[in-house]
Amino acid sequence: MEKWTALGLTNTLPSGSTGINHLISTGTASHTDFSPVDNQVIATWNELSSQDYESIATAAVDASHIWRTWPAPKRGEIVRQIGEELRKNKQILGELVSYEMGKSLQEGLGEVQEMIDICDFAVGLSRQLHGLTMHSERPEHRMYEQWHPLGVVGIISAFNFPVAVWSWNAMIAAVCGNASIWKPSEKTPATAQAVQNILKSVLINNQLPEGLFCIIQGGKAVGEWLCNDSRIALISATGSIRMGKEVAQTVAKRLGKTLLELGGNNAIIISPNANLDMALRAVVFGAVGTAGQRCTSTRRLIIHESQYEQMKSKLIKAYEQIKIGDPLNSDNHVGPLIDNIAVNSYQNALEHLVKEGGKIIYGNEVLQGPGYESGCYVRPSICEAQPHFNIVQEETFAPILYLLKYSGDIHKAIAIQNGVKQGLSSAIFTENIRESELYLSALGSDCGIANVNIGTSGAEIGGAFGGEKETGGGRESGSDAWKAYMRRQTNTINYGNSLPLAQGIKFDF
Repeated sequence: MEKWTALGLTNTLPSGSTGINHLISTGTASHTDFSPVDNQVIATWNELSSQDYESIATAAVDASHIWRTWPAPKRGEIVRQIGEELRKNKQILGELVSYEMGKSLQEGLGEVQEMIDICDFAVGLSRQLHGLTMHSERPEHRMYEQWHPLGVVGIISAFNFPVAVWSWNAMIAAVCGNASIWKPSEKTPATAQAVQNILKSVLINNQLPEGLFCIIQGGKAVGEWLCNDSRIALISATGSIRMGKEVAQTVAKRLGKTLLELGGNNAIIISPNANLDMALRAVVFGAVGTAGQRCTSTRRLIIHESQYEQMKSKLIKAYEQIKIGDPLNSDNHVGPLIDNIAVNSYQNALEHLVKEGGKIIYGNEVLQGPGYESGCYVRPSICEAQPHFNIVQEETFAPILYLLKYSGDIHKAIAIQNGVKQGLSSAIFTENIRESELYLSALGSDCGIANVNIGTSGAEIGGAFGGEKETGGGRESGSDAWKAYMRRQTNTINYGNSLPLAQGIKFDF
């Protein structure tokens, strides 16, 4: 932990914080945070107690009442200052992300840069929270719409992007006038607390209420408190489909709002007209980047029969060059899976594949020996499979790539791609404009993200991020995703001396 003291971390993390003052938890369940890189202890922490949660939620509500009165551009200025603090701490925070989660240092630094980028985006957005003006059918009337803050937003984030996804939500929610309560993954508590510590100086220097940015550490019970709390107007949850369904049902019972970013089973189509060398780079990064632990990771590769053998050969040669090891070593491409549970999931998926008649053509190995003592390092696998296999229909959060062969025209490939319950990210590689336009049409990809000649991973913050079907339907980050964090109000102003009714209704007395 000594390395991370610059981020305000100690060996024992607080289980809850209202941004400035750490609460001393009265919870009793002790947890230990291990790094998947070397199995060393990063920190210990206690489960949040219900009393602590109540104090934090109350602080957030109180802060939201003050914050909503600030002009939006002034709120944007605070977010700008947060972005500057993140810039100052980019290197060390990126290293911590890499060490606690296991992604490569380049990806860790990229995640912090994504936080900085969303701050920049939110600053500009703070001057563009615009509504519409409509013509009224009644004389001497004006109609328009405006947007108001929701109040308090709850953010449940996953381990694979331990800080970036929080920033997508918290920074946009902040310029929209909301306070936020963040429940990070219990697998990556240290990076979350480090971010909270970075915020401190901005809050203090601007004499802001402590509850503007809150954090709560804990497991399922803590998440349930958040989801059941009618004071929390919106729950933005990132995680598995199973988790998302539980969140949706719980929040729906109190008629609250949800923004869900759930599982992905993403595919790339390789058409007969694809540039295979370009496709190869996209597929390899999409399949093995973050050790296959992105919601946008490439899991299925749908290859036309005319390209199949050549593409398979290129993939195997590329996989043989991948360096696996300590993610803080810039020479390595792939770090560990998050924990031994993820390793077991990797192994079980490959076993199920073989039982269903599939074939493993590369990988299927848990690495051992010097440098791999944590037991969390696996060799990315390439498999031959059929689209209908049960294991292919599911998302396995590990570096497993299923090769699926198709014949006929592009409609066949699109049907295979769309034939799963998830609908997050998708891509096609083709140099045929008719194929690409069909793929992007209403008859094409049914995913929230559809790309041509780039992979499924690496979305830019300027576009709205999210998926369809059991991916949840939520949208975060760019475009007009800000509307999820506000409530719409339609206003009609009568500036005349009479009171005509709409639709020509007469009501005289």
